[in-house]
Amino acid sequence: MIRTFPLGRILVTPAALAALERANQSAAIFLARHAARDWGELDREDMRENEYSLARGFRLLSSYTTAAGERLWIITEADRSATTLLSPDEY
Repeated sequence: MIRTFPLGRILVTPAALAALERANQSAAIFLARHAARDWGELDREDMRENEYSLARGFRLLSSYTTAAGERLWIITEADRSATTLLSPDEY
């Protein structure tokens, strides 16, 4: 997948790291999807919002489910300085 925007500094919260370990998956898989504008399991309205936000420099959100069935979010800040992988409970 081709990256379409900078991710900045990559951060992973403890809960997200634990979820990845339980699923035996790498954060890189989800980060690559996010960077390639595969927003994951968002509804159409949220996907359109991401495309609008990408064009105008606002925050981006993706949502994925691990192989173990746990939800993960990825948020890239508006200034593209950082991207955080987190559990929705940590938001």
